[in-house]
Amino acid sequence: MDEVEVVVAHSERATLRVGEVFLKVDADQARLDVEVEAMGLVPVPTPEVLWRRPPVLAIAAVRGTALGRLGEPSTASPAAWAAAGAAIRKLHDAPLPPWPRRGRSLDELAADLDRECERLVTSGVLPVDLVARNRRVAEAALRPWTPLFTHGDLQIAHVFVDGDEVTGVIDWSEAGPGDALFDLATLTLGHEERLDDLLIGYGVDVDLDVIRAWWSLRSLLIVRWLSEHGFDPFAPGCEVDVLRSRM
Repeated sequence: MDEVEVVVAHSERATLRVGEVFLKVDADQARLDVEVEAMGLVPVPTPEVLWRRPPVLAIAAVRGTALGRLGEPSTASPAAWAAAGAAIRKLHDAPLPPWPRRGRSLDELAADLDRECERLVTSGVLPVDLVARNRRVAEAALRPWTPLFTHGDLQIAHVFVDGDEVTGVIDWSEAGPGDALFDLATLTLGHEERLDDLLIGYGVDVDLDVIRAWWSLRSLLIVRWLSEHGFDPFAPGCEVDVLRSRM
């Protein structure tokens, strides 16, 4: 009999694995609506939806293995990273989804960043010089962009490959119109050495300073949340190391 594996669980949602089936439990039905609709629209491989009975979505496991894990070296080949870049380019070239942009405006993002930087320093979570340096780097991401169809949470563990082939991209609950460079930055967070391989497949020149800015901005905004929800941003190769690398 298959065991139940808790993939991730916190106050917002949980994902369980039972054999070759993943069960996603989410109290926010809008997120599940987006996930299902996005997987039906995007021109890249996605998991098969087996059934949906709110608040649960059941999807099939995809073939292959994750491109990598945050905090661990990626064993995927340069060609696999290039294939991931090509798949992301197909996504970004797709027609925009019918739902509006989700998340924060530029002004809201800047205000949240200021508040979070202050909390990180006053609470003693991170030293002031580390926060200040990364806050300056993050400025480059706070600029207008042309919205494209983005994944919105393109962590390295969300892209699956088999050899040099992308077999599936998972977790589409944050999909929608957004900044393409945020997707590229999220995928390469903690794997800066793989950015060149990814961009070979992506095939379009991008502003590397903006990608570096998103590394800093995303890490600053999430360090405290991770610490409070049972994750360790101080683990080797994870978010705090990403911030230190900017020094």
